[in-house]
Amino acid sequence: MRIAQIAPLYESVPPKLYGGTERVVACLSDALVQRGHEVVLFASGDSKTCAKVVPCREIALRLDKKLSWDIPAHLAMLAEVRKRASDFDILHFHLDCFHLPLFQDIADRTLTTVHGRQDIDDLRRLHQHYPDYPLVSISASQRRPLPHLRWVKTIHHGYPKKSVHFLACG
Repeated sequence: MRIAQIAPLYESVPPKLYGGTERVVACLSDALVQRGHEVVLFASGDSKTCAKVVPCREIALRLDKKLSWDIPAHLAMLAEVRKRASDFDILHFHLDCFHLPLFQDIADRTLTTVHGRQDIDDLRRLHQHYPDYPLVSISASQRRPLPHLRWVKTIHHGYPKKSVHFLACG
């Protein structure tokens, strides 16, 4: 399967510092490649995964010393994804809602993992215009504010067991 993973541009994939969403995208992309899928990651150019990276800006927004703005950076990335959309069987977005107006005609070929809070009033107004997008939540409680949406699955964030080190207390 040909899969596009579309990550936020705030941090590299995986992140050098903080960045839970980007760390999840890295683990997921690597696992999909290991299972034999052709995975293309749209992310900042400082990203490093087993997937083929399409650099949508040189470095992650948060580490960029130049004056930068997240909205134009993400819109430019989405224009590139849209241009290449026919190259993929599925487009997996991790951007919450930036992509909704741009991919509505092919919503059935998309998947959106919602990583953030959904109890924000403006999200209710936005999603009423885009009811056809299949969404994945990261918890059952995340769905509660927007139960009418097309939730297809809850998949809790997870990392490979080897990457988690437990410390004994006491």
